[in-house]
Amino acid sequence: MARSSRMHNVRSNDVKTYSRQGFGAKLGLKAPVGLLIVDLVKGFADPGVFGGGNIPQAIANTTVLLAEARKRGWVVAYTRIVYADDGADGNVFSLKVPSLLALTENADMSAIVPELAPRKGELVVRKTVPSAFFGTTLAASLAQRGVQTLVMAGVVTSGCVRASVVDAMQFGFRPLVVSDCVGDRAIGPHDANLFDMEQKYATVMKRDEALDSLAEIEGI
Repeated sequence: MARSSRMHNVRSNDVKTYSRQGFGAKLGLKAPVGLLIVDLVKGFADPGVFGGGNIPQAIANTTVLLAEARKRGWVVAYTRIVYADDGADGNVFSLKVPSLLALTENADMSAIVPELAPRKGELVVRKTVPSAFFGTTLAASLAQRGVQTLVMAGVVTSGCVRASVVDAMQFGFRPLVVSDCVGDRAIGPHDANLFDMEQKYATVMKRDEALDSLAEIEGI
């Protein structure tokens, strides 16, 4: 049996198992909408640093998503991993991945990629752990702006995106993971985590489907 056929059968069986146990219910989308772009900085765009896999495609697809978000007036927020220049705020995450300590405030690899550069009034959250929410003011900022559905883009799917999706759900936001606007340095973890998030925590859609579905609830 070809690998693609085996993978299709495995996924079909997995979906049946999860469905039988009550996972994968429709979450439902609700306005107002916000967009969170996780860690799309130069270091994660560079396969020689933290990048690779399908991250370039995620960046390209996110440029269109961001343009539409601005057009529709969504709240837009970004995250960056930023450690102190002297590593004084190093933690267990940086013990596990010491190279992250190079992501300091003014390091070029810590800058958001130019094609997604924030505009005035858009939130930029600095963090030292995977989740965009842990130890930050992001949840309060989004709640203050009335966000109900939080559209998620960025990197990496199996790490900081997943952690942020789980915390978004726990804070009461409805996560919508845009599957072709998130990326990972390895495709296996990317695919596995999209499947798992869809079953447990979030809605998962490709960009164009997501924009169409959101237009319906926004009355566009």
